[in-house]
Amino acid sequence: MTKLTLKQLESITGGTLYGDPDATIASVAAMDKAEEGQITFLSNPRYKKQLPECKASVVMVKESEREHCTGNVLVVADPYVAYAKVAQALNNPEVPAIGISASASIADDVTLGSNVSVGPNATVESGAVLGDNVCIGAGAYVGKNAKVGAGTWLWANATLYHHVEVGERCVFHSSSVIGADGFGYANERGEWIKIPQVGSVKIGDRVEIGASTTVDRGALDDTIIESNVILDNQLQIGHNVRIDYGSCIAGGTVVGGSTHIGKYCIIGGGAAISGHLEIADGTMISGRAMILKSITEKGVYSSGMPAQPNREWRKSVARLNRLEDMLNRLGEIEKRLGE
Repeated sequence: MTKLTLKQLESITGGTLYGDPDATIASVAAMDKAEEGQITFLSNPRYKKQLPECKASVVMVKESEREHCTGNVLVVADPYVAYAKVAQALNNPEVPAIGISASASIADDVTLGSNVSVGPNATVESGAVLGDNVCIGAGAYVGKNAKVGAGTWLWANATLYHHVEVGERCVFHSSSVIGADGFGYANERGEWIKIPQVGSVKIGDRVEIGASTTVDRGALDDTIIESNVILDNQLQIGHNVRIDYGSCIAGGTVVGGSTHIGKYCIIGGGAAISGHLEIADGTMISGRAMILKSITEKGVYSSGMPAQPNREWRKSVARLNRLEDMLNRLGEIEKRLGE
């Protein structure tokens, strides 16, 4: 079990400690459940009333909340960010694989860095390059001439197709598929003609891709995901999409081909973004929004209809169905008034 002193936590969080620097903690807990030997944090002011009774060995708060604390206090700029850093420091994560399994299939010309692990029944094809400390889980697949940067993990049954390039310290969760063919077809009198997808996928450093998310390879150029991007579970990222540094997309979202999402964008779950669009840096898109044209100025964009009691919803739909008739009647009234 990892234990940290409060002095170490001060260094990890960049905060200021008020209390015993030699006291130790071993885990993080919610404020109402925390005990001695644990650390907690206050990020939502509505829980401030719990501070005087909190039993944690130390509480992380903003300066404005310090006076409400009774024990050791670590004052930080953002308690939630501090919590993330402390949780990382205390975490002893499971790994996708340890060592190279006897049942793994690794081509003779694969380049292996130091301390590479490949789990049972995983496959690494000819010409692939695995950097130092790469970890490939059971049943995962790395295609021909793919490149995987140092410290990157593939969990069980994750797939990297041929020629895909991945940076350092990325994580691909189970059943993610990177580099499958994009949805490219021409239609000749009702017959579909497949367009070969000859581009690839290039992914930067520190990218995390959730379970069952798919990122299609480019038709001619590459699909690009820059560093520090996080993609949730069950996303569809179309061919030739570009996602710039630091953006985040929540589960169930679909991004059409050749769309360019700028830096530091945050896109809610279940959104649908049409193809060939530009999304400005810093844009926020609410869950279930449908984006059909480019967004050229950053801001918050929403669409869709939130849930409401069924009786109210039925009335709203009935009124919507009468809009055309109401517009026609209004036009007739305006015409008569004009005459």
